[in-house]
Amino acid sequence: MSDLGQTSAGIVPDLGALPGRVVRAGDDGYDAARRSWNHLFSHRPAALVYPQSTPDVVAAVSWARNAGVPLRVRSGGHCLEGWSTLDDGLVIDVSELVSVTIDAENHTATVGAGVSQAAAVAALGAAGFAAPTGTEGSVGLAGATLGGGFGLLTRAFGMACDNLLSVEIVVASGAEAGAGAEAITVDSDHHGELLRALRGAGNGSFGVVTALTFAVHPLARVASVTATWPGLTALAEVFDVWQRTAPFADERLTSQLEIDRQSVVLFAVLASGDEREALRMLEPLLAIGSPHVVTTDAPWAQTYAGFQIPTGDEPANWTFRSQFVTEPLPPEAIDIIGSFLASAPTEGCNYFTNAFGGVVSESEPRGGSAFAHRDALFYAEPGAGWGVRGGVAALDDPLTPVCLAWVAAFAAALKPYGNGAYPNVPNVGADSWARDYWGPDLARLSAVKRAYDPADVFRFEQSVPQSA
Repeated sequence: MSDLGQTSAGIVPDLGALPGRVVRAGDDGYDAARRSWNHLFSHRPAALVYPQSTPDVVAAVSWARNAGVPLRVRSGGHCLEGWSTLDDGLVIDVSELVSVTIDAENHTATVGAGVSQAAAVAALGAAGFAAPTGTEGSVGLAGATLGGGFGLLTRAFGMACDNLLSVEIVVASGAEAGAGAEAITVDSDHHGELLRALRGAGNGSFGVVTALTFAVHPLARVASVTATWPGLTALAEVFDVWQRTAPFADERLTSQLEIDRQSVVLFAVLASGDEREALRMLEPLLAIGSPHVVTTDAPWAQTYAGFQIPTGDEPANWTFRSQFVTEPLPPEAIDIIGSFLASAPTEGCNYFTNAFGGVVSESEPRGGSAFAHRDALFYAEPGAGWGVRGGVAALDDPLTPVCLAWVAAFAAALKPYGNGAYPNVPNVGADSWARDYWGPDLARLSAVKRAYDPADVFRFEQSVPQSA
């Protein structure tokens, strides 16, 4: 008997009818397959299907609809609240769709929805190109892009979603029970409203994306600067100078701050510039105290690889909250940051920021986007990591309630100073989460949801609602 149980019609779905590679509950490798990057959440899907092509995805969605089985979509497995998997349903995991095709003449690249950010950066770099991505390489490029996507090239080239030109996506066919699915190609001339929605609100709400085509940018080398101030003594001055300079710097320069209980660290990348130029731009910051400064001049792909931490070395469990900041934080807010970090329960607790401005604030892509925070000075998130991969389960770890409470209190203390949130870093429990993510665009997104997913097949805890 199938672990999926019986449908409302009393018929047991035939798992053997699923296309692609299928891992069922009870199979060897099931426990590894069901586990996502964040071990804080643990689900037991009845099956996971790994399509090998877009027709496989069409068949998998059609199978789930005909069987009356709930489904979720997964790529890199980094959905921070575990919403890319579920208990007892079907996970459609597109991580084996990993093709990369680069059109050097037209400055475009088409990638499969399973390509990680690290793999995309490496492939583009080998061809002399770059595209804006998030900083963590193991995250899926599709997921990062469909929620917005920003990192250390963002001020130079815009959001990842701004560079999204077209999408191949499998959508539900009709609203009637048992209806199937179809693949469509979406661009600014075809299904333009859906493309706009996918640029910032597209993670799992409208269908299963199988391929994405991006505008890419020639980029030979970058200069990078990493500056470290030990302890938290310099935090107030460094943070205030950073927030008043980083969003207004030369648009080729993007920088981040990562602050924990042991140090304040600045990461900065200057696209198409040298180390001396980068140091000159950062002089107001680097003049504070006596930071340890490291510079590099290298191809972007090499620099990006240097930022990566092996997944096995990362904490097993994570919790985050997100906010965008549109006005400089006053001294009392910066004091809140310092106070919480000084009392952080683990070394994995931190406060992270990414500067905006530059190209992000200057223009939207042709056809627009659902990304609602172009006026932000910077993005920010308090987060906590704890536990060892392969160690005690999160539910049994005494640090779990401590870390969850610490992040919740930290986020609540900073809430008066923020303006909006980021769907890729969900704010669980927020009453206004949809407005926080998409602002006045919510009604327009709901109309797209009704048009392309009238039966609400692609739903999860914070999917785009059918009514605003």
